[in-house]
Amino acid sequence: MISMKYFLVAIAILVGIVLIVVVIGALLPEKHTATAEASFRQPQSMVWQAITDYTKFPEWRGTVSRVQPLSPVNGNPSWVEYDSHNSAIPYEIIESVPPQRLVTHIADPKLPFGGTWTFEITPTSAGSTLRITENGEVHNVIFRFMSRFVFGHRSTIDTYLKALGKKFGETTELKD
Repeated sequence: MISMKYFLVAIAILVGIVLIVVVIGALLPEKHTATAEASFRQPQSMVWQAITDYTKFPEWRGTVSRVQPLSPVNGNPSWVEYDSHNSAIPYEIIESVPPQRLVTHIADPKLPFGGTWTFEITPTSAGSTLRITENGEVHNVIFRFMSRFVFGHRSTIDTYLKALGKKFGETTELKD
């Protein structure tokens, strides 16, 4: 009888935790903005080449296992990125001002998240600085909770900038 009591208590605690996550997630704003930047000893043109040649992303971005090019959208490139679990996220470029500004958009409104990434490359005396701003939205309340309190809104940007630094053979220092 005692083991059944502990089992029911454990179930009640688990249900309570899920309920708390759902309520907090529902109270969080659906939209967020996250920004980070890093400087590289590369000219603006080299950084531009790296961030726009999506077919080579699997070579330097550890989170991308393969890329499938899609037909252009409004004359701009579009593609699907696959991760190691074969999950797919379609992207399209919605603004391109070489070699200084690029805006990409997650092109599937059915995903539990979406938004844009704005890449701004500024030349410096030692190379260039890449600033990425995510204007994201997380529709699912559980994902919203996880994104805010577990992963952090900036985690994907940080991973991207570190991977880019590694591609260039540089140590990446991230800044807000």
